[in-house]
This record gives sequence, C-alpha cells and structure tokens, in this order.
Amino acid sequence: MAKQKVAKDQIKQKRIALVTGGGDCPGLNAVIRAVVKGALNHGWEVFGIERGFEGLLHKNQVRKLDASDVRGIAHLGGTILGTTNRGNPFKFTVKKQGKEVIVDLSQQIADRFFDLGFDALVTIGGDGTLKIAQQLAVLGIPIIGVPKTIDNDLAVTEVSFGFNTAVTTATEAIDKLHATAKSHERVMVVELMGHYSGWIALYAGIAGGADVILIPEIPFDLKAVARKIQDRWRRQRRFAIVVAAEGAKPTGGEHFMTLRETGHERLGGVAEFVAKEIHRLTDRETRSLVLGHLQRGGQPTTSDRLLATRFGAAAVRAIDKGERNVMVALQSSKIITVPLEQAIEETKFVPLDSDIVCAARDLGISFGDEADE
Repeated sequence: MAKQKVAKDQIKQKRIALVTGGGDCPGLNAVIRAVVKGALNHGWEVFGIERGFEGLLHKNQVRKLDASDVRGIAHLGGTILGTTNRGNPFKFTVKKQGKEVIVDLSQQIADRFFDLGFDALVTIGGDGTLKIAQQLAVLGIPIIGVPKTIDNDLAVTEVSFGFNTAVTTATEAIDKLHATAKSHERVMVVELMGHYSGWIALYAGIAGGADVILIPEIPFDLKAVARKIQDRWRRQRRFAIVVAAEGAKPTGGEHFMTLRETGHERLGGVAEFVAKEIHRLTDRETRSLVLGHLQRGGQPTTSDRLLATRFGAAAVRAIDKGERNVMVALQSSKIITVPLEQAIEETKFVPLDSDIVCAARDLGISFGDEADE
C-alpha cells in the first residue's frame, strides 16, 4: 500500500491551459465550466488564457481558475476569458513607427506555453481558431479542440454549440416581424449570420414561417423572388417575410461585402440589396433588417448548455487518456474525438437534396431558384 501511495504521489500534476478564440458564442462559459470542474476533479490545475492566443504573451492575461471562478456561469452568454477574431499569432498586426506590419509571434507563444509548464491547450473555437490551433500543434503544443460556431459549418460534428441559440434568437425575431409586416402590408427582408453556409437562415426561416429563404448554397434569381411576393398579394396575403443568409448571392453574381472599420471586408449587405430590388420589381413597400450580433448574444438554450458541457467534459477525458491534437465532436448522438487535422479539412454546407430543403419546398417556400411557369 505504501509503495502504491508513493507511486501515486510521484505522478506529475497536469497543468491545463484553456483559450477561447474567434467570435463569441452562447455556450462558451458552459464549456469553460465543464473543463475546469472536470480537471479539478482529476486533481489538475487549470489556467485561463484571456483574449485569445496572444494572452499567453502577457503575464496578467494568464490566470489560474478554480471552482469559484466558474460557479454559476453555465447560463451566461459570452466568455469570461474574453476573445478576439483578430488574434492570429502567425499573422499578428502590430504598429511600428506609426505603420501596421504583420509579424509572426507563433514561436514566442509556443515557448511561453512550455515555459509555464502546460501539458495541453484546450482550444474552443470555430474553423479559423482551430486552423490556428493545428498550426500551433505543429510547433509541439498538444491541442484538444472544442467546436464552437453559431454557423454550424464544421463538417465532422453533427452540430456545434451556439447554433441552437442563434437559430432560436433569429426565429423569435422573425416571429416579431410578422406582426409589423402584416400591419403595414410590407415585405420585410431580414439578414442572418452564417458566413458561407445557410444553416441559420434555413432553420430559422422554416421555423419562423418565412415565404422566401435565400442561402449561399442556392444562388437566387430576383425575378423568382418577385414572383413569389406578387403571388402572395394575388392570394390576398398582403405581406411577406424574406430571410437572407449573409453569404447569399444572386445567380452569376458575387457575395455582398461591407467594409469594416479596420479596413477589411466582411460579408453583409444582401438584405438591403434584395429589399431595393423587390421594391423595384413589385412596387411593394419593403424594409430590410440586419439582425447582426444579437444572434451571438444572450443566454444559451438548454440544448446548447448541455452540448457545451458534454464537449468540455469530453475534452478533459481526452487529456486523461493521453490524446493530443484532436477535436471533440458529436456523431450519432455520441461525443467522440477526431484528428484535429481532419476536423478542419471541410466546410459543412447545406445539402441541396436534404430533407430540410425538400420540406421547405413542399411548404411552398421559395429559394429564389424557381423557373417561371
């Protein structure tokens, strides 16, 4: 018994680092809570890296987390660690002599990781953050990835946490638009997030009773959209709801882009364009609305809290098993691990023959690709 106790005492206590990257997302705090509580129950130490990977370079942005730090946070939106979508250490922007230059801080981050004696870096993020994590893995940092994106566009997991909450928020907004659209006999065009995938727009559009759903996977013809609008008026349904994913584009056209304050382009502007064109083609009073970051905020739904907790607990189990450079994923209702390199290979787009698309068409919802009869 004494020998067994000595052997156990000689086992190195693991030190786990935890980081959130990319856009914020409902459910991040539930993952953090699960990782911290799971690690503490193994007798490990957990350290939170604040404001993305760059936080490793700053002493005051690496803090030890205990049970009190994660108490009562599972229902909160956002992340207690902070995050950034401009923190790529391989292409980090700094100012030198009044000019912005791109520098590579990746080796400094790797060195700092090992200087602090960390055994694994739990990285919670979407495709962009996980691609950065894969590059850091090449530098020797053991990575355990947790899929986070409201866009639901990571191919190896059936769903990512945050998606359900974003769809719920978008559906509630569409529900409210029905009342004002009907009262004023207007066409309301609402633009939803989703990047280059149409999952949020498709789910929320169907659930919210939209008449037209425009998604990136199906280029749209404005004449087909206009015919759908006019048909509603002919049937004495004198209002219409059009849901447009931010990545939707017209047949033969390009994605709509707007300029950020940083000077970089981002997706956006499709709703305003579609609204103007609907008015031009139908002469119906039309308004546009960009739901924007409301989709990222708010308390996570029960579904997202549970999935996020399962992912966080699975990340701790993966570390305990000695796995490295993997991502936890939901497949066939079970949480598994997949190689990180495989997890970031493909983007998950809406299949054109999916039963969800077919169901929408059966209900008479237009995707803007219908031929003129």
